[in-house]
Amino acid sequence: MSKVNKRKHVMNESARDDYELPKENQSVVKILKSKGNNLHEVTTPNGEIYLVSMPTKFRKIIWVKRGDFVLVEPILEGDKVRAEIVKIMNKDSIKFYKENNIWPKEFNDDKKIENYVDSDIFVNTNRNHLIVPAKASDHTSSSSESDSDS
Repeated sequence: MSKVNKRKHVMNESARDDYELPKENQSVVKILKSKGNNLHEVTTPNGEIYLVSMPTKFRKIIWVKRGDFVLVEPILEGDKVRAEIVKIMNKDSIKFYKENNIWPKEFNDDKKIENYVDSDIFVNTNRNHLIVPAKASDHTSSSSESDSDS
């Protein structure tokens, strides 16, 4: 599969919400910070902190940042890295989890959920927007007229 097709499929998969309930071994965690090499430090609702890995299908396609919520599945062979990201939560999936009483109560008072915007996941914040200043030609012509009048 080419990179373009792979990107298209991953973006479509993450954009649509399949409204699937988590399995027994999956849990919702909050991203605390990125540790590099596609590793992220997360916290559980109990306050336990550990590392999770970003699967290769998400790498360089979807970015997560501090405060985002993800669904993780534990991996057996890891000592430091104890889980792998299965799904990146968006506003609709958080709402669905809350309606089904699956959302952890410890994450309810988080301000991030109230301000959660779906487009935040896919926006590249490294690009500055170009702001074009207004032309000063009108301003300079009026000042030259006032100089000639004196």
